[in-house]
Amino acid sequence: MLAAASTRAKNGIGFISRLYYGLRRSWKWFAIFLTVTGPGVIVMVADNDAGGITTYAATGAKYGYGLLWFLVILGPVAYVIQEMTVRLGAVTKRGHAEAIFDAFGPFWGWFSLGDLILTDWLTLITEFIGMTAALAIFHVPPLLTVIVVTIIMLLMVLQGRYWTWEKIAFFFCVLNLVYIPGAILVHPSVSDIVRTGVVPNFPGGFTNDMFFFLMANIGTTIAPWMIFFQQSSVVDKSLKERDIPWGRLDTAIGALATVAVAVFIIITTGSVLKGSDVQDAAQASVALMAVHRWIGTFLAIGLFDAGFLGAICISLASSWAFGEVFGWAHSLNNKIREAPWFYGSYLLLVGSAGAVVLIPGAPLVLITLFVQVIATTLLPAAMVFLIILLNDEERMGQYRNSRLQNVLSVFVVAVIVILSTMYAVTALFPGLLK
Repeated sequence: MLAAASTRAKNGIGFISRLYYGLRRSWKWFAIFLTVTGPGVIVMVADNDAGGITTYAATGAKYGYGLLWFLVILGPVAYVIQEMTVRLGAVTKRGHAEAIFDAFGPFWGWFSLGDLILTDWLTLITEFIGMTAALAIFHVPPLLTVIVVTIIMLLMVLQGRYWTWEKIAFFFCVLNLVYIPGAILVHPSVSDIVRTGVVPNFPGGFTNDMFFFLMANIGTTIAPWMIFFQQSSVVDKSLKERDIPWGRLDTAIGALATVAVAVFIIITTGSVLKGSDVQDAAQASVALMAVHRWIGTFLAIGLFDAGFLGAICISLASSWAFGEVFGWAHSLNNKIREAPWFYGSYLLLVGSAGAVVLIPGAPLVLITLFVQVIATTLLPAAMVFLIILLNDEERMGQYRNSRLQNVLSVFVVAVIVILSTMYAVTALFPGLLK
């Protein structure tokens, strides 16, 4: 009996010991993940920016749940693209703009930089449009919004540490989940969502309007600035080759979050506003407030958060690219006196984009919708550079693209090129698709 009791005691101690060391090992891995995570989650969640929120809200209002399946597909597509930037940044220790200059020469380097700056500046305008529209619902003047947001953005980059900037950005990433309770409050019909949103279909047929919305959703889910931002962020964070698996997990979690938020927004507007002519997310917020005050409030808060998160990432992607191309110091770990041109270009980009929003009579809604389509048409060029760089064995070594990765990435580029060409044709001949 004593022997049996002794055996049970030893087994109990052994179980506790294994549990302790198992938890300790798990905590160690979790701590490593928290250290490495950041660029993937931030870039993916920031992908749901102000223009994206407007696009999702308008999509739900026009087509209900009918295009949910399309958003779900775009999540893995975005992951395939962004995962390549993790490897390229960790291996080469260079941002995307610098990598293009080194590999392809000045002509293509300047072309890629011009491509980036054009799309970033236009997209940054849409972020200010979203932020001013969201706070206008709460009676905050646009001028005050632009001034305060610009000051906060400057303080974030001037504090002198990448890690601090990242922690602040994480806060706004969490706030981006505010759309979820709004979708729950509308009490959507799960059976209707499954019946009309899961099976691929084109509600109302493949018309010009449908094609425009498909292009806009692609443009807001996959954008050139995301490639430049994540690669530069990986470099500024000093991630190494051994961190690539964690970077992949970081990016996958971000892709899941961005799809979830997009789906919840479409469910919200598709449940309450289907059939309505929604021009922007702020209008949708006001309309939702008439139905349920908190649903509309959540959407308005989320719109501001989306605009702010997108603005801090897009402006930084451009400033990083400027620094890489011109050889300036371009790290958030640099003080102002060490990187004056880096911070100066940041201020110029942010200030000019905010000023456009304050111009009386500016076609802000039109800019918001068409920026997503412009981003889609310019995306193939950025992706072609990315794929070629990832296939350079001398540069990438064992981290170059596999055959499967090449098949997937080339397929994505081909589809986007075809869709971009079709959109250009339908823009010239509006009656082509009925």
